[in-house]
Amino acid sequence: MKKGLKIGLASLASALLMAGAAMAANLNGAGGTAIYPVLSLWAQKYQQKSGSAVNYQAIGSGGGIAQIKAKTVDFGNSDKPLKHDELAAAHLVQFPEVIITIVPVVHLPGIAAGQLVIDGPTLANIYLGKITKWNDPAIKRLNPHAPLPNMAIIVVHRSDGSGTTFNFTDYLGKVSPEWKSSVGSDTAVSWPAGIGGKGNAGVAANVAQTAGSIGYVEYAYAKPNGLTYMDMINREGKRVKPTMETFQSAAANADFTKVQDFYLVLTDQPGANSWPIVAATYMLMRNDYPVDQNRSVLKFLDFGLRDGAADATKLDYVPFPEAVVKQIEASWTTNLHAWP
Repeated sequence: MKKGLKIGLASLASALLMAGAAMAANLNGAGGTAIYPVLSLWAQKYQQKSGSAVNYQAIGSGGGIAQIKAKTVDFGNSDKPLKHDELAAAHLVQFPEVIITIVPVVHLPGIAAGQLVIDGPTLANIYLGKITKWNDPAIKRLNPHAPLPNMAIIVVHRSDGSGTTFNFTDYLGKVSPEWKSSVGSDTAVSWPAGIGGKGNAGVAANVAQTAGSIGYVEYAYAKPNGLTYMDMINREGKRVKPTMETFQSAAANADFTKVQDFYLVLTDQPGANSWPIVAATYMLMRNDYPVDQNRSVLKFLDFGLRDGAADATKLDYVPFPEAVVKQIEASWTTNLHAWP
């Protein structure tokens, strides 16, 4: 009886220890919505492989930055890279995880995906509130054969702190001096016109529901939701479609070997085949967290970089080549002392 009781208690203690270890290995993150479609798939597959759950709050880059600074999550995510002084002051390190792509989307009767094209200055003037009708001469000049309606343009933008907004407004500032001087670029700006939606999903939903609207979303939200994307005129004056080929052409300009803290803004890249608005999305981690805690996060993020590359491509993200992955892993050893 006593022997059986001892064995039972030992088994129970062992089970509790195992359960505690499993719980300790679970990870919590927060940040941008752009990466969420692929990150959620990585999390599902990683749990199947390792038993560790990854709980991610898609609350926008601003929220991700705030939460990792407040030490309420194991890792943060931001589509806006942080500069060295801000990272150092908050005991943070950053590194890229994948390349995202931002596309303009519209809801117009009789218009199919890729039927319309827009250039940067015209897009900026729409968001400045200077172009208010779909049959405006500037849009008609770019689309002489399209059935443009005499319909008011309803501008949709992000309402939350957003790295997608940072990159979109950075691009507008590069193609429009007026935008740069009057609005600028950040995760949140004072929008001259329009209505807000929370997250990429909120903008996508607003555009899908609102005739005459235009918005900007990560391509991983445009495609599965059947949104009508626009082609764009790139820096070289060429019309390009949002395809993996044009995304990769722009991403090929990313050279992280020449910058500090992987800081790169990749909008408006050169190349006849380059899509104009791509961005690296960054992971943020604390260098004052316990090494074992950070190592648990890095195992998941390395899974995304390597095992998850094919899934990223299927969802229209651009994964990093082996040379960049090795550079990222080397930074973990140097900056977090948690790899391998």
